[in-house]
Amino acid sequence: MRRMRRRFGRRVFCTLATSASPTRRKDSGGTMAYDEMSPADKDRFICIYPAYLNNKKTIAEGRRIPVEKAVENPTSTEIQDVCAAVGLNVLVEKNKMYSREWNRDMQYRGRVRIQLKRDDGSLCFPQFPSRKSVMLYAAEMIPKLKTRTQKSGSGDHNYQLGDGGKKGKGKKKK
Repeated sequence: MRRMRRRFGRRVFCTLATSASPTRRKDSGGTMAYDEMSPADKDRFICIYPAYLNNKKTIAEGRRIPVEKAVENPTSTEIQDVCAAVGLNVLVEKNKMYSREWNRDMQYRGRVRIQLKRDDGSLCFPQFPSRKSVMLYAAEMIPKLKTRTQKSGSGDHNYQLGDGGKKGKGKKKK
């Protein structure tokens, strides 16, 4: 070990340089480090939050695909349904929330974990080499779900006819 001195302004900080290799690290819990885990381990599955696919969000708010390809207010269960239908190994974590999501409603909660690689490091599905390809596929297929097509078709006959209700605020009569 050797001491290294770094100078920031008037303060001098001393750090110890160690010669431990980064591939043999262990975290404080005694388990293997991230780079030692198998690609098939559930902690190595990719994460997709509904905000990544939401066309109502800006890039600063968390959208990760183009607006033209994004979907209006997707849910984690819709993402799960689409990915499971194609055969991907999918887990849904209902209580997780995207950190940039300010709305705490149940509709916006949830995170989907998807396995892209097998134990040996090869792809599970060649058509999904990256997380972006999975997101684009999910955004393409969510509008075709039965739950989405039924909602849009039955919206016209729920309106009521008639005057009903106050017209506006006015002065009270004495």
